[in-house]
Amino acid sequence: MQVFLTALGCRLNEAELQLWSNDFNRLGISVTGEVEDASLIVVNTCAVTSEAARKSRQTIRKLHRKNPQARVVVTGCYASLEKQQAEALLGVDLIVSNADKNLLAEKSKELIEWKSMPYAATEPEESALFVRNRERAFIKIQDGCRYRCTYCIVTVARGDESSRTVDELLAEIRQLQQQGVKEIVLTGVHVGGYGSDIETSLYKLVVAILEKTSVPRIRFASVEPWDLPDNFFELFKNKRLMPHMHLPIQSGSNRILKKMSRRCKSETFLNLLQQARNVNPDFNITTDIIVGFPGETEEDFELSREIIRQAGFGHVHIFSYSNREGTKAARLPDQIETVVKKQRSTELHQLASEYKRQCIERMINQQQTVLWEGKAKRLNNGKYRFYGYTENYLKVFVDIDEPVELSNRILRCRIDLIDDESGLLKVSLLEPLSTTGVDQLIITQI
Repeated sequence: MQVFLTALGCRLNEAELQLWSNDFNRLGISVTGEVEDASLIVVNTCAVTSEAARKSRQTIRKLHRKNPQARVVVTGCYASLEKQQAEALLGVDLIVSNADKNLLAEKSKELIEWKSMPYAATEPEESALFVRNRERAFIKIQDGCRYRCTYCIVTVARGDESSRTVDELLAEIRQLQQQGVKEIVLTGVHVGGYGSDIETSLYKLVVAILEKTSVPRIRFASVEPWDLPDNFFELFKNKRLMPHMHLPIQSGSNRILKKMSRRCKSETFLNLLQQARNVNPDFNITTDIIVGFPGETEEDFELSREIIRQAGFGHVHIFSYSNREGTKAARLPDQIETVVKKQRSTELHQLASEYKRQCIERMINQQQTVLWEGKAKRLNNGKYRFYGYTENYLKVFVDIDEPVELSNRILRCRIDLIDDESGLLKVSLLEPLSTTGVDQLIITQI
C-alpha cells in the first residue's frame, strides 16, 4: 500500500506531512511521489484566504481525477473551517479535523482493507523521510496560537497552542540525522510561542538542539517578531544557526498594525533587524506585508514603502487584503477598493524587487557554504547544473563540466555574479570533488 501526501499553504502543513509519513511507515504504508501509484491520497489544506480555500478545493478535485480509485483524506484549515463543503467534494472519503491530526494515519488506515502483512511493520524505528526532499526536513514544534490578529482565520482553525516536548523533538532530529538530513526548519503556527504551555521557550529549545544534536544547519520558519527576547540573536554566533529569518511585519504603519492587533511597532521591528545584523552583517531578513487593509490611507501605505527602504529585506511576500468570513477585519469599515489594492500591490512589488536586487548584489565576491539539493540538470552545452542555498538562504547554482554528485553536500563556494536570465547567483566551488560515473548520477534534461 502507498500513500501520496501533499500540502497547500504554510510550512507547518509541510512539516505535518513529514510526521504523517513516519506514522504511515510504522503502519506499513510507504510514501510515494506519484499520485497515480497511491491507494490513499492525503491533502493538507489551507484557508488563510478565500483564494487559498479555492485552491484547496481545486487540488482535491484534480488529484481525484488523476486517481479515482484512491481513497481521499482531507485535513487542514479548509477542512476544519468548511467541513460540510469539503465532505461534499467528489471523491472525498474522510475529513480529519486539525484537532485530530495526530490520529490521521490511524483514521486513514481504516479506509483500506488489508490483505497482507504490512511490509514495514517489523521496522518501527525506520523513518519514512518525506520523499520530495532528502536534504531538508521541516520540524513541527507546536500548533495553535493564543493571539488573534484581526485578519487571520488560521488561529480559529488551529485552536489553542500546544507544544511538543523538547525530548520528543530532539529524538526526531537525531533520527532525521541518521537518515542523512543536513538541514532542519523549525516550524509551527506560532513558532515564537513555543513552550508557553509546557514551561519552556523557543530560546531554550534552540540551546538544547545546539547542545544535544549535531545537525549541521538549523533554520526557522515564520516567527512573529514580538516573541523574540533581547538576547535571541546572540544564538546566531553559533554557525549552525543559518543567518536568515522570516519575520512578518504586515504593515509599516503603527496605526494599521494596531487595527490588525499586531504586537510589534515598526521602530521595534527595525531595532530587531539591527540586532541580527550586528551579529552577522549579511543576515537575511524576509517578511510579509499586506496592502489594502481596511482603513489604509495613502500615508499608511507610504509607511509600508518606507519600511522596505529602511529594512533592506531579502524578499517581501506581498498580499492584497481580502475579506475572510469569520475574522474581525471582515467587519471593519472603510474597506479598500480592489483597483486601489492592485495598484498598491504593483508599486510595492516593484520597490521590493529593487531592494532584493541590492541584497543579492552585496553577496558578489563573498564566500558562503552551500547545501546542494536535488538532481543535476544536463544543459544543452554539456555542463551539469546544480541548485542550492547559501547560509543566508539565497538560491544559487553552479555549472560543472564533469558528472559529480553534489546532492546533499555542504560545500564552500565563491559567489561570482548574478545570472541575468534566472536572476540567481552563480557560484564557483572552492573544494575539490571526486568524479563518479555518469551512470551513477541522476540527471534531468533542461
